[in-house]
Amino acid sequence: MKHLPLLCLTISLASGASCDAQAVRCGPAEVAIIDRDTGAPLATHAFRGEYWVAGRTGLRYAVEIRNRTGERLLAVTSVDGINVISGDTAAWNQAGYVFAPWEHYEITGWRKSGSEVAAFTFTGSPNSYAERTGRPANVGVIGVALFRERRPQPAQVAPGPDAPIAALPERGEAREWGVAEAPAMKLGTGHGERERSYVSNTEFDRMSDEPNSVIRIRYDSLENLVAMGIVPRPTRPSANPFPGSSQPRYAPDPPG
Repeated sequence: MKHLPLLCLTISLASGASCDAQAVRCGPAEVAIIDRDTGAPLATHAFRGEYWVAGRTGLRYAVEIRNRTGERLLAVTSVDGINVISGDTAAWNQAGYVFAPWEHYEITGWRKSGSEVAAFTFTGSPNSYAERTGRPANVGVIGVALFRERRPQPAQVAPGPDAPIAALPERGEAREWGVAEAPAMKLGTGHGERERSYVSNTEFDRMSDEPNSVIRIRYDSLENLVAMGIVPRPTRPSANPFPGSSQPRYAPDPPG
């Protein structure tokens, strides 16, 4: 039986939050975009049925996925319409990361081998990996297609080229898509510096050919998000045309 994607809901991780949150939850998992310089998640802004984060040029980021179930999940992940493992134009039937029950993991870059990635970095769209490889149509979107497992696999066999990947522990507990056009150059994701990141191959029998749920988060610069009305324009303090008017009208006593 095939399952249609579910509606994703924003989950606030801080009390008192209104339209801003830190993660998007859909079905069995939640996704956050992490600022790797600070380790903090970027605020997620809900706008007209979509979710947005604001990045800045040069910032290294990670896609953090949390399995919120007691069963294994496969997360086929794309950035700018490209599979983060294979570098192919993204499709649901491709390789992804397998998460054990309750695990979470930060996907930090384009996978180059079983031990190395090229870091995700926000950059001007012309310098993005997608545009540099002739695929600019989906720059600015991060997608995670989630698949439940049909049954555990008792025997290990040699995986094919599109086999799922089970990530090894690196950080935390884990192993390893209608608004106006932006007024300025949009952000994309670059092919950054090489970093160590270890994974191993595993097997995963998908419950269905289509994902059980899909999470999509869009991104652009803060300036563009403000111009599109997604983020409120910052207010400036009022200027005082007579700043000296608040001073005493008479000579003050000297110190001491």
